[in-house]
Amino acid sequence: MCKIIDYQKFVYQQKKKAKEQKANATKVVIKEIRFGPQTDEHDFQFKLNHAKSFLQEGSKVKAYVFFRGRSILFSEQGEKLLLRFALELEEYGKAEQMPKLEGKRMIMMIAPNKKK
Repeated sequence: MCKIIDYQKFVYQQKKKAKEQKANATKVVIKEIRFGPQTDEHDFQFKLNHAKSFLQEGSKVKAYVFFRGRSILFSEQGEKLLLRFALELEEYGKAEQMPKLEGKRMIMMIAPNKKK
């Protein structure tokens, strides 16, 4: 058994379906938060509050510590800062990637929790 169809109409319908699926797809937004290796408590809390709001609206958060010059010697201090940051945000999102040093930056990704 076979079905005879107009090929142009078939191609048009396929494009229409693909366009509709693309429109319904969720776009991943990544917000960045930058720390220094010796970030003070008030600055940390300020950035933490921003990260909470980003995660609540469904965006991913890319937190990183930027090392300048000789401050790369404090890489373990930067790692502690990022781990503390992830711990504070545990109820809003989970760490997708643990702190990793890439050049002069130590980067960590945090994804929002799934909405129920």
